[in-house]
Amino acid sequence: MSKEKETSDVLLRSVKALSALSPTEEKMMPAADAPLPSVAELRDFVELTKCVVFHGFFDERKADEEVRSYAIGVNLESILTVLKKQIARALIYKYEEYDHERAREEASRLALRFVDSIPEIKRVLFTDVEAMFVNDPAVDNVGEVVFSYPVIQAMLSYRIAHQLLEMGVPVIPRIITEQAHSLTGIDIHPGAEIGEYFSIDHGTGVVIGETCIIGNHVTLYQGVTLGAKNFKINHDGKPQNTPRHPIIEDFVTIYSNSTVLGRVTIGHHSVIGGNVWMTHSLQPYSTIIQGRAISMDFTDGAGI
Repeated sequence: MSKEKETSDVLLRSVKALSALSPTEEKMMPAADAPLPSVAELRDFVELTKCVVFHGFFDERKADEEVRSYAIGVNLESILTVLKKQIARALIYKYEEYDHERAREEASRLALRFVDSIPEIKRVLFTDVEAMFVNDPAVDNVGEVVFSYPVIQAMLSYRIAHQLLEMGVPVIPRIITEQAHSLTGIDIHPGAEIGEYFSIDHGTGVVIGETCIIGNHVTLYQGVTLGAKNFKINHDGKPQNTPRHPIIEDFVTIYSNSTVLGRVTIGHHSVIGGNVWMTHSLQPYSTIIQGRAISMDFTDGAGI
């Protein structure tokens, strides 16, 4: 058999095998004529929103107020255009009852509602920036936080995604927060409720579960997990989506690599030290640290 014939046979065989929808794929896909939400366009949407919220940091700065207003207006129109298209696709993907016309009408309403919420998203994000600046002596100015701290990208994506989820937009919020997760190592479910002045120092490895409720002025360090201890199973054998993650009240600090599991409440003004495993609630003004390290001498690895 010639090399050309062998190559052709492999390609044709692979195309045939890959073109046939498996039962799993059929469950995942909507109607054949419905396009799926675009991951690339949603990434662009987040970047456009970032340019509006932090104008001049990630696009060309416009010193003149009229020019600045024009540039922001252009970006808002682009946001509206992208969202209309992507929300319509998400609605068709998620819900069988949506045809193209109904999806377009609902998407237009939701996209406009999101644009109307951007000023509030900006206000809350700037409290996160301030909290990060105040809590980190290593930062020289507030602008450095915006430019370089991964928590800002993570919180921008989270606050966008949370707003869309609250509005009833399917699929898209998870795409947005998982994109931020890939970029920053910070995993925040869009369903979590996070208050103002929220900061995460360093950030890598932080996990915040779907039903977490976090108050104002809360600080986390790298490696913190706010997770579920267990979950209930329904009669079909599937996990039930019930409140199962921690409630963190105002002015709580949780240091690196600590884990808080289950629907427990960490009272306000509490401090949890590093490498602590928590599965019970704490009263306000509590301080929890791990046991003291034991110092031992080892010779050539003996005793390890």
